[in-house]
Amino acid sequence: MSGRPVDLGPAKRRTVLAALLVDAGRWVTAETLIDRVWGDAPPAQVRATLYAHITRIRRVLVDQGPHLRGGADGPSEAPSLRRGAGGYRLDVPPDLVDVHRFRRLVTRARRSDRSDAVRVATLREAMGLWRGDPLAGLTGDWAARTRESWLHQRVDAVLAWADAELRVGGHVVVIDTLSVLVAEHPLIEPLTSTLMRALHAAGRASEALACYAALRKRLADELGATPGVEARREHQSILSGKAAPPAVRPAPPAAVGRPAVVPAQLPLEAAGFTGREEELNRLEKILVASAERPTAVVVSAVSGTAGVGKTALAVHWAHRARDRFPDGQLYVNLRGYDPDRPMTAPDALTRFLTALGVPGQDIPLEADDRAARYRTAVAGRRMLIVLDNAATVEQVRPLLPGTGSCAVLVTSRDSLAGLVAREGAHRLDLDLLPADAAHTLLRRLVGPRAEAEPDAVSALAAQCARLPLALRVAAELAAARPATPLTDLVGELADQQRRLDLLDADGDPRAAVAAVFSWSLRHLPTEVKRAFRLLGLHPGPDFDVHAAAALTGGGVADTRRALDVLARAHLVLPVEPARYGMHDLLRAYATRLAMSDDTPQAREAALDRLFDHYLATAAAAMNCLHPAEAHLRPAVPEPAASVPDLSGPEAARSWLDAERACLAAMSAHTAAHGRPTHAIRLSLVLYRYLISGYHTDGLTMHGHARDAARRIGDPLSEARALLGLGTASYQLARHEPARRHLQDALTLFRRSGDPTGQARALVNLGLVDERLGRFLSAVEYLEQALVLYRSVGDRSGEAIALKDLASVEGQSGRYQEAADHLRQALALLRRTGNRYLEAHALNDLGSVEARLDLLGSAADHQEQALVLLREVGDRYGEAGALHDLGIIHTRRDQPAQAAECHRQALALYSGNGDRNGEARARNGLGEAARAAGRPADALVHHTDALAIAEDIGSPGQQARALGGLGDAHHALGDTAAAVGRYERALALYTRLGMPEADAVRRRLASATGPRP
Repeated sequence: MSGRPVDLGPAKRRTVLAALLVDAGRWVTAETLIDRVWGDAPPAQVRATLYAHITRIRRVLVDQGPHLRGGADGPSEAPSLRRGAGGYRLDVPPDLVDVHRFRRLVTRARRSDRSDAVRVATLREAMGLWRGDPLAGLTGDWAARTRESWLHQRVDAVLAWADAELRVGGHVVVIDTLSVLVAEHPLIEPLTSTLMRALHAAGRASEALACYAALRKRLADELGATPGVEARREHQSILSGKAAPPAVRPAPPAAVGRPAVVPAQLPLEAAGFTGREEELNRLEKILVASAERPTAVVVSAVSGTAGVGKTALAVHWAHRARDRFPDGQLYVNLRGYDPDRPMTAPDALTRFLTALGVPGQDIPLEADDRAARYRTAVAGRRMLIVLDNAATVEQVRPLLPGTGSCAVLVTSRDSLAGLVAREGAHRLDLDLLPADAAHTLLRRLVGPRAEAEPDAVSALAAQCARLPLALRVAAELAAARPATPLTDLVGELADQQRRLDLLDADGDPRAAVAAVFSWSLRHLPTEVKRAFRLLGLHPGPDFDVHAAAALTGGGVADTRRALDVLARAHLVLPVEPARYGMHDLLRAYATRLAMSDDTPQAREAALDRLFDHYLATAAAAMNCLHPAEAHLRPAVPEPAASVPDLSGPEAARSWLDAERACLAAMSAHTAAHGRPTHAIRLSLVLYRYLISGYHTDGLTMHGHARDAARRIGDPLSEARALLGLGTASYQLARHEPARRHLQDALTLFRRSGDPTGQARALVNLGLVDERLGRFLSAVEYLEQALVLYRSVGDRSGEAIALKDLASVEGQSGRYQEAADHLRQALALLRRTGNRYLEAHALNDLGSVEARLDLLGSAADHQEQALVLLREVGDRYGEAGALHDLGIIHTRRDQPAQAAECHRQALALYSGNGDRNGEARARNGLGEAARAAGRPADALVHHTDALAIAEDIGSPGQQARALGGLGDAHHALGDTAAAVGRYERALALYTRLGMPEADAVRRRLASATGPRP
């Protein structure tokens, strides 16, 4: 670096750059940037202002590019600022950003295998990165919070360095460094305590005693407090002439160690696998020769020919080699050549992380963070990863591990030249099967008939161009016609005139695939062929008979018979009971036929029938599950085909669960292909279903609805979609985007004159502020909503506002007012028949009664709530009821029952991606463990809860975790640690105005005992 300062301009622009740098290499949404730079008071044209700052920063980066290269590891690419769907990303080498270098060095120093000498050197390097105040000259809440957080990180690093330095005899340098820091931060007690220990060790006891006297005076004058346990212990040891034991400084909280999951995802081998010995041997040699590489071994089996057997080869070799990968095998079909439906790398990463045992709430939302989490999960493990049917290098790169212990096998029709050039992949071009291997495969698949007609077998192999896929389809055709001699079959195929080229390449043997597919269709009835073509238009991953009937416009019985015929011909594949799918080549082939054989009007009519069917069936399912909220859902068209039986809640819920992926695909397709009202109405119909545990799907579908509404200029529909986005963001603990979406929704509802919409947005804004501990503003939002609901006579809405108002009152210690409001809400909900919200109100009433020591009534109400929530299938509410019931069990001295409730709640929260809920459940587990006399287990659970709560910014759960940690440390006899945790919990509870402050204050007094 040149070291020359660059004038970036005003403070807000520098804040934008800082807000990007703290997340360097990761996408930062515009909403997050706005919140960090302008806080709660953004200017009227804030997005335009932000874009202007971004443009100027990008220009400076380009101009200064030559001066911004390099770092600790030598030259690198210059920083670049990108814009994408995820917001903005500043790509900059981490060694150019001091805070990232600092954190990496501290993490490295904390490793248990480091000697004190190495630890000292590493931490000295980290401390040397601090020059002046961080974010100097920047103002605002975010800058202040970040600066405070970094100060704590610096102090922790300094204390760790000082402890290690003292162990290797570096008393003088510790004294010099800490003397300066104590002068800068005189109220940070651990700095003074460590300085006292260093002075004492250096034989300067009188100066150490003077340090303690100065600390005691400062605390008394400025805080009205006395020194803490650690400082008092150092003081006593100096007076007694004995060296005090070094302070124990735990590493920052980490996730609880979980047993390593060993995935075994390889699919079944293809029957009758034949030949390919040369290729298999080459794969073996590549694996052996690359065993010592520092990065993953990448083998790319490519030929560009559809149906040449890439997957069969990869799976066969993977099964042969699996014993050499004891930590497991991952497999994914990336569907690279599925028209408009390839699997994205982030989706594949989600599947891999789930298979590796990473809980849903720990899977990051941003693609880069997800890839980093994946690389961490496989680091050092001996694993085989098969990436099948890739389309592009970009689809593959995020899925590559960074460790030489893993091997990756990629198959693709493309040569993936970039993977060869940059990642050192080994090319393996797969050609057609040799003639003898093709004959052998046919003989194995066809059976004894092939032995009697060797000439026909040779001719059939030639007609199939020796493509394994074509050979298998031809063999199935022969098996389906056992009375037809193979010679006759060869003659029929020779007479076949239609040669459709699936991939548009004259003379390419790939044309044989389409030709063989056409052989399977040739003898089928006309209506069955038409059904096959139209099924290729379906945007989802699979379908049931009712969706197929909607596409074709036929009856269910006729459609079921057509699907049976297609399944026997291997043109559709049963994927599970009553559901069917299509191989990507078959789907592409069916779509090609539909484009050539059916008119545009016929294709559009088929899709209209399909989407109307999904919309109508989804509405019927929601009316079955939530009849009291039918007035909030839009009118939908009557379906042309019959709908499945949705006579009961279980059937309705099962249909929604089975079709969720198809509904998401419909949302994306209709929003982008000229059917915006379908996407909008689907979002509204599914709102309640999506917020009951399917938050990521909610972000997707409500996002498509918002885009569709903007495209057609419908502000009211946009407001409703933003309401859904805000709710889903809140449930995923993304509080900044949640507030932004909900504020935008409120503005649009006001412009549209929709008081009910305004009330719904206000209620959800109240929920966001409640979670963040902003109880006064939460009450204001909820009271405004209550007035609006009452003004329009919306009894269900009034009950919602009362219920949520009671929640805030309960956290503020106004338990009787909360109970009164909840009883009012229950009366309204029972009058309107809203069983879903009745369940939530019952659970909340039980929680308030528990605070009033009415434990028997509280347990009854929460058990009633649990039954109702399970009946309506609300996993989100069920988790909350289990958590609250677990708290009552703990208070009734039933820790085993409490722990079981919290474990069930944790599983549901994890599956729902609810990180705030996981913090609640882990805190509950900690409290149950402490009640059972297992404080060490409690320490683990509360540490995990604290890490999550700090990450998502949930002060209530932070305070609860800190209080629990104080209890656990106290029980373990570590008074100093207990006092520190209690003091932090007390400060948070006091700031939030929560009644738990009094209980923590009493526990703190008990831990400290009489003060000197």
